Amino acid sequence: MAAPADQVSPSATGVAVEVNLGDRLFRWATAAFAAGAIVALAAMAVQMTRASALSLRHFGPGFVTSTEWDPVRDLYGGLPYIYGTLVSSFLALLIAVPVSLGVAILLSELAPPWLLRPASFLVELLAAVPSVIYGLWGVFVLTPWLRESIQPPLQSALGFLPFFKGTPRGFGLMAGGMILAIMILPTISSVTREVMRAVPATLREGALALGSTKWEMVRTAVLPYARSGIVGAIILGLGRALGETMAVTMVIGNRAEISASLFAPSYTMASVIANEFTEASGDLYLSALS
Repeated sequence: MAAPADQVSPSATGVAVEVNLGDRLFRWATAAFAAGAIVALAAMAVQMTRASALSLRHFGPGFVTSTEWDPVRDLYGGLPYIYGTLVSSFLALLIAVPVSLGVAILLSELAPPWLLRPASFLVELLAAVPSVIYGLWGVFVLTPWLRESIQPPLQSALGFLPFFKGTPRGFGLMAGGMILAIMILPTISSVTREVMRAVPATLREGALALGSTKWEMVRTAVLPYARSGIVGAIILGLGRALGETMAVTMVIGNRAEISASLFAPSYTMASVIANEFTEASGDLYLSALS
């Protein structure tokens, strides 16, 4: 049947064309934004590769396996800094992930309404504290507490293990890992809470209808559904831990050595860059830091 003369097809008006053009422009704009982030990351990678080319040619793969760092003789090896970065970040995740998961479960599943808002605010407030404040707190509160109250009992009870040998100093890998754990806790817990709140209510209701307790409902219905989001939250926390500079520099001891003991001082890649970049005078020195 033919359309009445007074009815005009939407495609015959300027509206449809205008909407399509707007959609097309919006898609191009968002694609440009996404491409801009990728281009910025690629530009940083290219610049860092160019800046480190001299040390890569001079030392080759031995740079990441050597333990000697001597600016006087222009000998540079990055293994102690890689070790300190990885161990302190792993220790931070070991402490922060269970605590963050517990905080997220409390705030998303168990907390009463009167507790939910202030507790959420206080947890997220931790992310707003500058890292230098964490560092000062670590120097004046955390390290004395570790030296006097935590490390001596650990040494007495578990001193036969290589992780708890040595002199309790307060400063060291344990202090660095603990302060990193506090710093990444709000990131992991906030993202995990939002992921768990996105779980469909029907899954919770179905588990409870089958006779599950609250904990069984969380364990069997909520956590499996939110697993990928929780992993993403952990990866975000790991990125914060790997790149943290100031707070770790103030409590980790800043000594380039590889030791199994958590009481021993250590060094991270971010810390050595922050401490030595302004003092680097030679091209090879700057290239090694890059």
